[in-house]
Amino acid sequence: MKKIKVLTVFGTRPEAIKMAPVVMELNKYPDIFESIVCVTAQHRQMLDQVLELFNIKPDFDLNVMKPDQDLWHLTSEVLLQMKDVFEKINPHIVLVHGDTTTTLAASLSAFYAKIPVGHVEAGLRTFNKYYPFPEEINRVVADAVSTFYFAPTQRSVDNLNNSGIKDNIFLTGNTVIDALLYTVENHKVDLSALNLEKNLKTILLTSHRRENFGKPLEDICTAVRMLVEKNSDIQVVYPVHLNPNVRKTVFEMLEGISRVKLIDPLDYAPFASLIKDSHIILTDSGGIQEEAPSLGKPVLVLRDETERPEAIDYGTVRLVGSNTEKIVNTVQELLDSEENYKKMASAVNPYGDGFAAKRIIEAIRNNIVI
Repeated sequence: MKKIKVLTVFGTRPEAIKMAPVVMELNKYPDIFESIVCVTAQHRQMLDQVLELFNIKPDFDLNVMKPDQDLWHLTSEVLLQMKDVFEKINPHIVLVHGDTTTTLAASLSAFYAKIPVGHVEAGLRTFNKYYPFPEEINRVVADAVSTFYFAPTQRSVDNLNNSGIKDNIFLTGNTVIDALLYTVENHKVDLSALNLEKNLKTILLTSHRRENFGKPLEDICTAVRMLVEKNSDIQVVYPVHLNPNVRKTVFEMLEGISRVKLIDPLDYAPFASLIKDSHIILTDSGGIQEEAPSLGKPVLVLRDETERPEAIDYGTVRLVGSNTEKIVNTVQELLDSEENYKKMASAVNPYGDGFAAKRIIEAIRNNIVI
């Protein structure tokens, strides 16, 4: 029996987390699928620990990461190297994820090779091409050249329909929920090395997006200082991204502040455990907006717009931007009002039930003609 040859391409830690359930599901059916994994290593160090956690061994590693690499060089490097990969294996379908530069370049390269593209997490939009930059255009281009669309929510389906895409759309849920539930269940981590105070409420902060560099991040840090000064029963844990634009601001403003713990980025398993142990999440990450509500954690998004408005509609997420006063007031409301906290913490997560990868693989099996 001829197998369906599926090439899965990703390059960053968030992509690896979200594509790992897809790769693991493909590997359950070796008689049906030939699963091939290509990593671009757009983020080398942060990618590798996810590969190890999910026991994924890439068949191709493009290793494109270079110091201070700009978008022009990264895009062209992935575009050209993917051409070589396609010529070697000639897959029946190429799976990409989300909105990274890897996604943009790999999907475009597959289109040039006339290979069908399946876009996991298709249909997300802010409808502002410069926010987030360059992610909004990356995902729009990926959708434009794709053949199969694995949309996480009905709103994503609607966005695709409204852009003129009508066929081969599959409502699957988001694979990040698959990954999170698998990790929390199978890779429980002791966080004692972080030396957190067990009698304090933990606020988990992550901020790394390009649009928050500079003054916005300074305003976020100011809010953190105000919150710990005002509330003696909280501690803030901030795994600080390795980007120098982030680390310089954060360490200048928050290092040495009482009950603010600045730590290096965590591997995915301990980070998932930290989400579970936290009280409130402050983040500009897309994935965490989807993950944390599955564990009953209110999420305040440090952005002015989000391509994930479903969580706002469902009440699991609020937008606070980088405005110091708004951040402080919203966090304080959740600390002071048990009723408001429970309302967010118990809201239904719109992003899935942990079976998104299964639906994606079933759609591929039923729709790829070889």
